[in-house]
Amino acid sequence: MPTVYTEVDVELHDFETDDLVEELESRGALPVEGDVNAKEIVEQMYQLRRLGKPCDYLLDRLFYSVLGKIV
Repeated sequence: MPTVYTEVDVELHDFETDDLVEELESRGALPVEGDVNAKEIVEQMYQLRRLGKPCDYLLDRLFYSVLGKIV
């Protein structure tokens, strides 16, 4: 059976937020909810890197926060 590719021009604002969240949930693509915010972790990592300090533990925390997985 041949493969068929189709292009459709859509914008994210064409969809309701609830529909987008539902789609991401069905794909398992939503970050794990927790008590930390990924942006906050990245900001902390940035500050530590600027000072030349290690931030590996924060990287592990970021992985868990976003992926729900521990390295």
